[in-house]
Amino acid sequence: MLNLNLQQKLYYTLRFASAMCFIGHGAFGIITKPIWCNYFAVAGIGKVAAYHLMPWVGSFDIFCGILMLVYPLRIVPIWLVIWGTATALMRPMSGEPFAEFIERAGNFGAPLALLILSGGVRLNIKSWFTVVNPVEQPDAKMLTNVVTCLKLVVFLLLAGHGWLNLIEKKGLMGQYISLGFNNPATTAHIIGALELAAAITVLIKPVRSVILVFFVWKVISELFYPHYEIFEWIERGGSYGCILALWLTLDKAEVRQIANGNLQMG
Repeated sequence: MLNLNLQQKLYYTLRFASAMCFIGHGAFGIITKPIWCNYFAVAGIGKVAAYHLMPWVGSFDIFCGILMLVYPLRIVPIWLVIWGTATALMRPMSGEPFAEFIERAGNFGAPLALLILSGGVRLNIKSWFTVVNPVEQPDAKMLTNVVTCLKLVVFLLLAGHGWLNLIEKKGLMGQYISLGFNNPATTAHIIGALELAAAITVLIKPVRSVILVFFVWKVISELFYPHYEIFEWIERGGSYGCILALWLTLDKAEVRQIANGNLQMG
């Protein structure tokens, strides 16, 4: 990564993050995670049919994730934006808090930022089956759009997780108890308030060193799920990828290099 320019670093970060979302989500389908029945029910699919469909859905997700790694056709991140948004929305539609949706902004935010970086989505369907590559010389407007997308996504995922802490999500309470906290509710409230404050700073004025702290926090905090730890951690790849990508865009030397390149071309 050291010899790559900014757009290449962003490209590989977001591409790998998008693949992680697909593969981690697909793994839950393969192991037939019971809570998925609630989401199938939103579409009117019963429990028996849901258990039969889960491995097929999971296998297709994993296939798309592998394709994202080895031959990233543009239609794959397009599909992930749609699928990631739809599956995240199924959570509040099935009765879960709306925070569950916004906390998963990385699932659809990483592929969206990747598409913006590679020139956006054209109406020409034939172009959807070409390989996604970063624009060799992005202009200031494109870089601004990428940064805006990343800031909004990181704001949402931090705010969503903070919100879930403040409402004392059962799974988070279990994490804090397993880590030895005697008062998990108080712990959740403190962490939730800090995460909401962090989310606001990302929107107002993201600081590169602080963004790196958020990245480390997110990577570590996602390791403590009581069940399916590795799959949960992999599925959240979009969250890590968007935070890391935002950190990369805050490198003033890299941004200055792009600006100088645009001036030379002009």
